[in-house]
Amino acid sequence: MASRGKPTRSAKNSNNFPMMVRGLSAKRQEVIRPLLENPRKYVLYSLRALAKEFNSAPATLLRIAREMGFASYRDFRTYLHELAIAQATPLEVLESSAQDSGVEGQIEESLNRDMANIRALRNSLDVGRVKALVKKLYAADFILIFGGDMAESLAYFLEYNLAVIGLKSMTLSGAGQISHRVRQITRRDVVIAISYRRGLRQTVEGLRQAKNRGAYCVGVTDSSISPVARYADEFFLTPTEGPLFAGSYVAAMSFLNLLLVSCSNYRRSRTLAILREAEKEQRAGFRWYSEV
Repeated sequence: MASRGKPTRSAKNSNNFPMMVRGLSAKRQEVIRPLLENPRKYVLYSLRALAKEFNSAPATLLRIAREMGFASYRDFRTYLHELAIAQATPLEVLESSAQDSGVEGQIEESLNRDMANIRALRNSLDVGRVKALVKKLYAADFILIFGGDMAESLAYFLEYNLAVIGLKSMTLSGAGQISHRVRQITRRDVVIAISYRRGLRQTVEGLRQAKNRGAYCVGVTDSSISPVARYADEFFLTPTEGPLFAGSYVAAMSFLNLLLVSCSNYRRSRTLAILREAEKEQRAGFRWYSEV
């Protein structure tokens, strides 16, 4: 999956599927609606198999897909795959994982999926965009990181380590926090919003409002049809597919790691000076356990 700042044409059209369906006739809306309401069930179907399942002609389904803005059935099926990821509940994820492979097989599946997510990140990553983002972070008056629920730990990890190297940042996770703080955002700030699947309401709303106030907005998510991708000036895809009901966040952590590595080396002498000062506390500070 690409991680360009602007979605493809099909991704743009697919951000809000009721809008895609609205232009279809009532009869065609009824044909396509079950696919959009339960994409996981049909995502692996060929066009011919799908036509048979819906008692329709392949040519009819292809015309519907094209009327919705997709150039081919392959593009439409890619959209169904992303929609299935976005709509997945923990129950559905667990039910779809290997059931008869035993604990050993499930461990193997988890490791394989995590490595596949890392490979997907590596293959889609545009290093030039990361470098450009680092420059924006250093130029920003303030870096605000939105992330709640499962993404909250990712947001705090990023904030903590940005602070270590002297970049002013703050994590906002609650609806009230984001709502009040976003009114103070200016175009000199950078907002990083981290949210997966359907997108957490407070994160998406905060991102949308921050963009309206002129802040440079960056999304970290797992699908180009995510509302995080829709409202961000640019977004980075970190896949979360895997057998764990909560999702796999190894790709997300890998992205944050490489972003922090880039930040710490962008002005290396500055970073070294900050870390030399911090080393005094690291070696003898009160926070560290000692038998003495």
